[in-house]
Amino acid sequence: MSSGAGKRIAVLGAGPMGLAVAYQLAKDGYNPVVFEADDRIGGMTAAFDFDGLSIERYYHFHCTSDIAFLQMLGELGLSSKMHWVETKMGYFYQGRVQPWGNPFALLRFKGLGMIAKFRYGLHAFLSTKRNDWRPLDKLEATSWIKRWVGKEAYEVLWRKLFDLKFYDYAEGLSAAWIWSRVRRIGRSRYNLFREKLGYLEGGSETLLRAMRAAIEAHGGEFRLGAPVTRVVLSEGRVQGLESKGEFHAFDTVVSTVPLPFVPRVIPDLPADVLQKFRDIRNIAVVCVIAKLRKPVSRNFWLNTNDPGMDIPGVVEYSNLRPLKDTVVYVPFYLPGEHPTYQDPDEVFLAKVRSYLKKINPDLTDEDFIAMRASRYRYAQPICDPGYLDKLPPVALPIAGLFVADTSYYYPEDRGISESIGFGRNMAKMAEGAGDA
Repeated sequence: MSSGAGKRIAVLGAGPMGLAVAYQLAKDGYNPVVFEADDRIGGMTAAFDFDGLSIERYYHFHCTSDIAFLQMLGELGLSSKMHWVETKMGYFYQGRVQPWGNPFALLRFKGLGMIAKFRYGLHAFLSTKRNDWRPLDKLEATSWIKRWVGKEAYEVLWRKLFDLKFYDYAEGLSAAWIWSRVRRIGRSRYNLFREKLGYLEGGSETLLRAMRAAIEAHGGEFRLGAPVTRVVLSEGRVQGLESKGEFHAFDTVVSTVPLPFVPRVIPDLPADVLQKFRDIRNIAVVCVIAKLRKPVSRNFWLNTNDPGMDIPGVVEYSNLRPLKDTVVYVPFYLPGEHPTYQDPDEVFLAKVRSYLKKINPDLTDEDFIAMRASRYRYAQPICDPGYLDKLPPVALPIAGLFVADTSYYYPEDRGISESIGFGRNMAKMAEGAGDA
């Protein structure tokens, strides 16, 4: 594309959204330069060496509805590396692991009355059939769920999930946002009784490497370990950016870094725009990954409701992607300002050892091969009712400046597919504005 040849475009952040922006720009004839503070690409999908296994720091899975992700695999020649697996869900409640996730499991669930089961099942079923989220946009989630499922089902099946992920924010979330999470899993089924999820051979690293190679093959560049300290604005337009003490001239900057960083990196935005970014709240995560000699359960996803556990669930990743050893992710979601977030890693590792042995009493300390805790301060936006209306526009009132993160595809939950789809559209916005 001739219009792109002389135009300098910077992309901030090399997570899936930033990579998608750069991929689309490079595909369309531009030469994007990607700046990433980390020493590797991927953001929350980045891999690390875990006791000889290259694996993501934070778990990811794929659903049959992940259209943008599957399209990207096709373009990169990776479709054959995608595998679909029938997975199981469970619920650890009243000291036992119970089957979960289908009508038979709901009917047999111990600890819930029949009317509560019916109301819960009806709500889940209708949520998977709903397509229009806007009527739910202004509703508060816990009130919406209680009206449908009743107090009993809410207390047993929902309260812990809200309280142990959102804490003080639990009763201020958008019903549309929670509904989208229910629908995504509900639609990843062969039928009412069988769930199907997907994994990519080699994990997300397979996708990341291929996207990077495609970007570089089309003239894009990567600057890793290069945090952007300031986007320079003047006379109502982008002039460039500063990184590692140097100024780099750019006509366009597309930022995909977490929104709380924006006021620090782009401090010269109009005051009202800066305030909108400052008002955005996020949940942090401490995610423990454990490698064990034996399985914890047969489930990929295990919800937990136990008075002695401060986690909403356990993800037994090796029940989705075949691995030599059992690999389990245990996320602790909590506000970044919560005192517990400051606890040393060993506190979280000790909790996980205790929790997994409680879930499966056959486990011993000798079954734990390796453990690691990773932290991410801005892991999950707090999406309150009417959330999208409170965000600044992607195309900010500065020529050549575009800003978004995972918040912007509300009400969808953060995910690789959603990031890819949004990032590619963001690139088109940047191209169109520049070529107009």
